[in-house]
Amino acid sequence: MDLATILQVLDTTVRLATPLLFACLAGLFSERAGIVDIGLEGKMLAAAFLSAAIAAVTGSVWIGLSAGIVGALSMSAIHGLASITFRGNQLISGVAINFLAQGLTVVIAQSWFNQGGRTPALAGGARFHSITLPGAEALREVPVLGPIYYELISGHSILVYVALLCVPLSWWVLQRTRFGLRLRAVGENPAAVDTAGVSVERLRYAAVMICGVLTGFAGAYLATGLQAGFVRDMTAGRGYIALAALIFAKWRPWAALWATLLFGFLQALSLRPDVLEGVLRIDVSSQLLDALPYILTVVILAGFVGRAIPPRAGGEPYVKER
Repeated sequence: MDLATILQVLDTTVRLATPLLFACLAGLFSERAGIVDIGLEGKMLAAAFLSAAIAAVTGSVWIGLSAGIVGALSMSAIHGLASITFRGNQLISGVAINFLAQGLTVVIAQSWFNQGGRTPALAGGARFHSITLPGAEALREVPVLGPIYYELISGHSILVYVALLCVPLSWWVLQRTRFGLRLRAVGENPAAVDTAGVSVERLRYAAVMICGVLTGFAGAYLATGLQAGFVRDMTAGRGYIALAALIFAKWRPWAALWATLLFGFLQALSLRPDVLEGVLRIDVSSQLLDALPYILTVVILAGFVGRAIPPRAGGEPYVKER
């Protein structure tokens, strides 16, 4: 297998891992604050539809991105209201959001565009395009390092770089700021935070809203960066894969990056079965390759990758003591 083929697979890996990384970090903030969020799938789907729909109407991908974030934030507000204010079951609330988004996106898309639940194909300024980083063209012919910089590091849309920057930013917020310390404390011992005079509800709402923004980026990237429009159920279980990656990463930002890259790599292999066949020297079923990310998700959620200890107060509504 030559360098060009390896770089193509790794390039595809980064692209496919980007929405998973956004969603994984979204779940990280939410669950660190004690709010279990099964609704990542629904938020991503709502953001994907609204970003593509508004971008198609306005011709501006940035307005579409803003609309996608607003859509995901609206879903987050519903989840926060149900699980924080009314102290409802967080799992049921998340599943309800998934069902709501799955139905509404298709119905509204059909009503607006009459294309079988799709949006019109996006082009020009209505979608994100690849960016050539400084020096990429000049270094292109340099052996080994040139192709790596030109093919793998350069040439992605801006949201790919935003996702990668979110990893150290999330680590810094959670580990080096007062807000992050309080957020982690809320997920472990909300009563202690409340005793210190800090609002548990406000912190949890802040985490849920951050989750909404990040899932908004994830959905918008799917519809306006990775693809050129919205199609029915285009998230294809990525929200659940992101949750599995979060468990695999044991709720840590840097580990989340590597976990999502692993899932992205498996998805990339499903698009290039010839690569795996060339390495193994056997015919590999394309259906098996397509199923690999989901099989790994089931394995991780079943607990076969070692014990992952979630935040102690995760999934438990907080009732203020009188």
